[in-house]
Amino acid sequence: MPDILLVEDKDSLRRVLRLTLENAGYSVTEAADARAAATEIARAPHRVVLTDLRMPHGSGLDVLRAARTADPDVPVIVMTAFGSIDEAVQAMKDGAHDFLQKPVDSNHLLLLVERALEQARLRTENILLKEEWSKRYGFPRIIGESEAIKRAVAETQRVAQTEATVLLLGESGTGKELFARAVHHLSIRRDKPFVAINCAAIPETLIENELFGHERGAFTGASDRRQGKFELASSGTVFLDEIGELPLAVQGKLLRAIEEKVVDRIGGRAPIPVDVRVVAATNKDLRAAVEHNEFRGDLFFRLAVFPIEIPPLRDRGDDVLMLAKHFALQLGTELRGREAVLSETAAKAIKSHRWPGNVRELENAIERACILTDTMMLEPKDLGLAPSAVANDSLQNLDLSGSLADVNNRAIRFLETLKIREALVVCDGNKARTAETLGVSYKTLLTKIKEYDL
Repeated sequence: MPDILLVEDKDSLRRVLRLTLENAGYSVTEAADARAAATEIARAPHRVVLTDLRMPHGSGLDVLRAARTADPDVPVIVMTAFGSIDEAVQAMKDGAHDFLQKPVDSNHLLLLVERALEQARLRTENILLKEEWSKRYGFPRIIGESEAIKRAVAETQRVAQTEATVLLLGESGTGKELFARAVHHLSIRRDKPFVAINCAAIPETLIENELFGHERGAFTGASDRRQGKFELASSGTVFLDEIGELPLAVQGKLLRAIEEKVVDRIGGRAPIPVDVRVVAATNKDLRAAVEHNEFRGDLFFRLAVFPIEIPPLRDRGDDVLMLAKHFALQLGTELRGREAVLSETAAKAIKSHRWPGNVRELENAIERACILTDTMMLEPKDLGLAPSAVANDSLQNLDLSGSLADVNNRAIRFLETLKIREALVVCDGNKARTAETLGVSYKTLLTKIKEYDL
């Protein structure tokens, strides 16, 4: 239910207004004066502020300024007694959404609240997709117009205003950290730290220390006390990327940190309270991992309070061209001092490529092209798209001479080359992860990389 902050110093009137709003389905938070209202505004966001104009310990104008400082777009409705119209006009000039004259008519009140909420909804709909909003609030802009990305954005904006744990699901390179930062920037924790941890990049023997810290003398070489990431993110957000790689031995301690809001340093004697919001991400099927006893079921259900599926680039339609043009402008300007432009053939190649590495692969391809090009007109060869973009043509032109075994060998070589190349892109060139992804040994992968001149 939309939350309304009701600021009114007269107890009887405040009680009547609260009942009117609650009976209409709204959630109401009360404040008896301007000072209490300012404290409440600093504590949590509200969808609408309804305030009296004349009160002790400040005025409704003070409440208006505090509300708009916390969120410039929150609608504020000012209630005023007859004879204070000039002050109400001043409130409108200062940014109030509307004013309501006392004695308050219940139907008029509900109509104004409904209009304020609708205006706020339209103004903030898919704000993560709008450049002006990203500049104003300093959060990363998400580029795209496909229904798949709009759905993910809408879910992100909705859950960001709560304290719920979020689990971001999607392939590698889809931009899960971008969404995690958006959750943080749109929450009441936006002014506190955002600490990101890649669970796959930290050795199993060090991950507990990285998350929860240690006391001096806890182990050989621990000459000083060290705070973990959970303590460093105090009052902010912890982003646990690749959560599926977290060792089982550490998962229980993470569950306790989330549920009880305490952590135990290695070698510590007492738990340390922490106040953080957890956002996790994975490209694994955690439900399958739970069934195979590779991931704790209780931790999975605690993390997946609000799952958000980030779509792969191949399912986002023309978003791939929007992103490519954005990167061409941004990276061309950064690297060469002017915008890079996609040729018609490059645009077609970009649309036809499957982009197994998703947005990350696309950005890397554009960056490489901006460095290689002499004219700033990007061509398919600059983007390195030939192996994937012409895959169908290559299969059609496959040499069919000789025996069935000869053709079979040529086809296998072509397809293995394509598959290994794409897997290397998805895994950022990490050969150990590539071998695991392809289901072959590390030695076999190295042999084929050499054989196929990759």
